[in-house]
Amino acid sequence: MAGETESHFIEVNGFNVHYRMAGNGKPLVVLLHGSFLSLRSWRLVFEKLAETATVIAFDRPAFGLTSRPLPSKSTSVSYTPEAQSDLVIALINKLGFSKAVLVGNSTGGTIALLTALRHPECVEGLVLADAMIYSGYATSEVPRFIKPALKAMSPIFARVMKFMISRLYNRLIRAMWFNKERLGSDVMIAFRSDLMVGEWSRAFWELFSETHHLRLDERLKTMSLPALVITGEHDSMVKKEESIRLAGELPCAELLVVPDCGHLPQEEQPEAFVFAVRKFLKRIEERIENR
Repeated sequence: MAGETESHFIEVNGFNVHYRMAGNGKPLVVLLHGSFLSLRSWRLVFEKLAETATVIAFDRPAFGLTSRPLPSKSTSVSYTPEAQSDLVIALINKLGFSKAVLVGNSTGGTIALLTALRHPECVEGLVLADAMIYSGYATSEVPRFIKPALKAMSPIFARVMKFMISRLYNRLIRAMWFNKERLGSDVMIAFRSDLMVGEWSRAFWELFSETHHLRLDERLKTMSLPALVITGEHDSMVKKEESIRLAGELPCAELLVVPDCGHLPQEEQPEAFVFAVRKFLKRIEERIENR
């Protein structure tokens, strides 16, 4: 991050959640990063957004400095998408708020939309940046009948996953950028360090084994919240056409296509990202005042 906001930790739904918070006033903005990343992904936009709103960025379960407890019969710890959406709301409430605008990138966008569908009374609006809605995390599914076997062999599969991710991590992260020269080696090293903490591969395996088809495409048309859909023009992870489709099918949505940009507009085009989000937040503020 920019170095001006301190790290904090708070117990939420069995996790010791690492977060940063800055700014004041309304609305509250919660930033949800994508897979393999951390709250560090918001470092170029966090302080700017906090100039006109209260902003919270946190490390999602299985990433960053948030703890990585394993599910057990004696705890309520869960890495399911639904549990992650519940954690977002619980975090907001624990920090003294009742509503928020959710800003999600990639799989963070998946969780943001899921949270809005499950807890519409707690969400003021959505910013979905290159969100996985029609593919990837939102549609992947581990067949239910093989889950018991996968759970029983979790230590073995976690070691395999650790080997694969460790070898392919740099290539995967580079694929998120359109202009690879914008990704400095120091940032790559920092992201890698954020992910590979403690028993990180076991927690990531838990997250992976809980994936299932969320059928968001069937549910999003019921949304009545204002939304801003952002896509990098050259996103190779979530095709631009998917975001255009999302903006067309999501009621009350606006679309922004960011040129010269890949999967992470907050990284490659932070000024354009901040400008668009601030404009959207102004729209939210006016909507609240006119109630």
